[in-house]
Amino acid sequence: MTSTITPGARARAAGGDSLGHVIFITAAAAMGGFLFGYDSSVINGAVTAIHDKYQIGSAALAQVVAVALIGSAIGAALAGRLADRVGRIRVMQFAAALFVVSAVGSALPFALWDLVLWRTLGGIGIGMASVIGPAYIAEVSPPAYRGRLASFQQAAIVIGIAISQLVNWGILNAAHGQQRGHLLGLEAWQLMLGVMVLPAALYGLLSFAIPESPRFLISSGRIERAKQVIAEVEGDGTDLDARVAEIQEAMRSEHRSTFRDLLGGRFGLLPIVWVGIGLSVFQQLVGINVAFYYSSTLWQSVGVDPNSSFFYSFTTSIINIVGTVVAVLLVDRIGRKPLAIVGSVGMALSLALEAWAFSALHGGRLPHGQGVTALVSAHAFVFFFAVSWGVVVWVFLGEMFPNRIRAAALGVAAAAQWIANWAITASFPSLSDWNLTATYTIYAVFAALSVPFVLRYVKETKGKSLEEMG
Repeated sequence: MTSTITPGARARAAGGDSLGHVIFITAAAAMGGFLFGYDSSVINGAVTAIHDKYQIGSAALAQVVAVALIGSAIGAALAGRLADRVGRIRVMQFAAALFVVSAVGSALPFALWDLVLWRTLGGIGIGMASVIGPAYIAEVSPPAYRGRLASFQQAAIVIGIAISQLVNWGILNAAHGQQRGHLLGLEAWQLMLGVMVLPAALYGLLSFAIPESPRFLISSGRIERAKQVIAEVEGDGTDLDARVAEIQEAMRSEHRSTFRDLLGGRFGLLPIVWVGIGLSVFQQLVGINVAFYYSSTLWQSVGVDPNSSFFYSFTTSIINIVGTVVAVLLVDRIGRKPLAIVGSVGMALSLALEAWAFSALHGGRLPHGQGVTALVSAHAFVFFFAVSWGVVVWVFLGEMFPNRIRAAALGVAAAAQWIANWAITASFPSLSDWNLTATYTIYAVFAALSVPFVLRYVKETKGKSLEEMG
């Protein structure tokens, strides 16, 4: 049996109050993305203070910064199976609890080892949220709006990055510019890490206000509740019996996805899983998180004064938001694949220009012309990433996998993303000490290689229902 409802009909049905409700529940689910952006950037305000307090070297400090990403890989790998067993909403609530515990523990550490532990627990929560957010949004969104709604995940991430920088700046000013200055009985850096408890608690509260995914409800036999949710998100004009039948038909040959289901093909995993892993890894190997984790340190290393370096880091986060908004507007109009290709070309050129500019570094300073080139290219790189790979990878991962393996495959792809993120984050200090030009050349090469990868292996998912993927 095949549904006779077209995507256009569903788009018309999902109007007015229904679309507003979908936007609300999408935004609530995307709070996990906000916490990812916030947590990954908030540590920047505490790096120097942690170094001074615990008297650790640069290599150990880099691991304190990056350890949350290992936790994120673990959380991402676990989230898919857990979501199939207990539901999407329960996983969100578990992630929210981990965020709260991590924020409180990070603000009140006894020693370096338990600070690392709290950061790791927070990372597990982030990894879970990174998987469950795109999957849940894809499952509750009408096909005609799914791309734009899925983009909420990346929009939330970039807003979280910007807000964390703003909060850190406010706390630092309140502490008279001292990261170890005292506020409310804590050192400033502890307060910076502890403030995350507020958005974490909000994420947990919002998870109680949104419905469970129709697909999970149907899989657990709650058909009438699934119909209610479908009516809420697609409009009262939707043929509910036909929609349930369509989902059931797609699920009929399914079982709860496991990692074993991903095995097959010449290289161990199914080809589509490798494509998802490739998208995730390329997204990180272009070095995007260097711009968010180390930009202030980078600019100071080439002669920019601290106040200006902080300002440039903030303007980078604003460019990131602008590019993400543009991507949200374009992803359902021109498609995911064209955006990815344009972004890859733009990133490759921008990174190559940065590499050229840094080749003129002498005595810890850049000549004026190369300095301007490096600054403009860095902002252009962030824009091209935000308008393309920052958004379309999350959209692709929520849409591209067949229903029978979606949860497990998304978990593996997201875990690969976190591991690549950790590798870039942990290696940049050593690479930049070795050769800054060579480091950016490596990132440029990865950006260039992503073009043939997308052209050959990635299929467009624009306008297709999830059932058509399987």
